[in-house]
Amino acid sequence: MCAYVVVAEDDRKQAELVRRYLEHEGHRVTVVHDGRSALESVRRQPPDLLVLDVMMPRVDGLDVCRVLRAESALPVLMLTARSTEDDLLLGLDLGADDYMTKPFSPRELMARIRALLRRHAATTAPTAATAATATPPEPVLTVGPLTIAPARHEVSMHGRPVDCTPGEFRLLEMLAASPGHVFTRPRILERLHGFDRYVTARTVDAHVMNLRRKLEDDPRRARFLVTVYGVGYKLVDGAGDGESHRAP
Repeated sequence: MCAYVVVAEDDRKQAELVRRYLEHEGHRVTVVHDGRSALESVRRQPPDLLVLDVMMPRVDGLDVCRVLRAESALPVLMLTARSTEDDLLLGLDLGADDYMTKPFSPRELMARIRALLRRHAATTAPTAATAATATPPEPVLTVGPLTIAPARHEVSMHGRPVDCTPGEFRLLEMLAASPGHVFTRPRILERLHGFDRYVTARTVDAHVMNLRRKLEDDPRRARFLVTVYGVGYKLVDGAGDGESHRAP
């Protein structure tokens, strides 16, 4: 699929390399070299994907991601020379959909971009179809006080809207479709990302931590999105004892 991609990278040689690979795959590309220009470009003409370097002048990539995530569900792939787990989790915590450390293989970058574009297209396609035809009311998933409207890509908790990144929404929708069912990390990865070897179990854990901050009164004692130790995660109605469930 052809897409419009904004590349925000202050290393001009690196930016040019990414641009050439993207254009070779048929994508339309805009390249900017600082965070402020990235914000202006995305707001002026929203792209299908943003490739965002962390270390940039004027406004760094983390702040750009934080600002944009408050405004839209634009898919974001972050690039950085930082490689610690804390850096990875921080990027995901701010709403990035994927994260690559430098130096990276351009072919691997293209593979991840293709995967992100496919997942984003799958998420947004039902909304377009619903708007185009008169259909019965859309199905709504409800688990206790949590409500998910997949076609509108909306989540609410106790009637209050909850902002979710595309990755968080996909995870929550999957769990809510089978409340009480325990999903292992490998099963979650398979359902959400197919057999994409570039996505790891740590991505699932980061999405779970972020969702708990948004849904739970006390994220350390989850009542809704609970851990089954040694197995995986499940979504319940919150009527239990508030403890994470331990596998037998």
